[in-house]
Amino acid sequence: MEGFDYNTQLSPVILKEYGRNVQKLANYIITIEDREKRNKYAQLLVELMRQIHPNMREGQDYTNKLWDDLYIVSGFNLDVDSPFPLPEKTLLGKKPKKVGYNNHELRFKHYGHNVDLMIKKAIVLEDPEEQMAAIIYIGRLMKYFYTQWNRENIEDAVIVNDMRILSGGKLTISLEKVKAEGLFDPMAKDRTDRGRPNENNMNTMQLQNRGNQKKNKKKRK
Repeated sequence: MEGFDYNTQLSPVILKEYGRNVQKLANYIITIEDREKRNKYAQLLVELMRQIHPNMREGQDYTNKLWDDLYIVSGFNLDVDSPFPLPEKTLLGKKPKKVGYNNHELRFKHYGHNVDLMIKKAIVLEDPEEQMAAIIYIGRLMKYFYTQWNRENIEDAVIVNDMRILSGGKLTISLEKVKAEGLFDPMAKDRTDRGRPNENNMNTMQLQNRGNQKKNKKKRK
């Protein structure tokens, strides 16, 4: 069927422990022309790769391995400012270490196992702001992965509903807010920085102030 990717048509996954979706994100980052933006997304992807295998040890050696794996996944075509020396290209054909996965049946296979893991982590976040930031970030990834699986336009309502189902109703967000602020636009600029109101909030505040000023003038008259 048109608009769907089949495994026989797809390029092979270079490092299977991270899955096809991480490889797609790495390939997307390669296409970003702005170097600063490319560096930022590379760092975000490394953190995502870290979350995929939370049982691995923390430390400089593991962080170095993640950056090496990112270059390998990208076929050594990624041009970013890594905090570590570039790995040798002979690593491209290396056999990845086997990683134990929970072999449960995925409800929505097009989102992949990684999104399931991230949703589980987001559910247990106690800080409401951190949880909302996680919901927005996961929503962007889900929308990106969905469009890679089915290239037709995807409604934000589908992502909101799928996230609600995958989280057992524990991760919810207003659909109106998502649409108004474009929160699920893949790779959109982060609007969730703490302490920094977004442009939509600023515009709303300005309109409210103007309305209050008009009311005060009428009262004086």
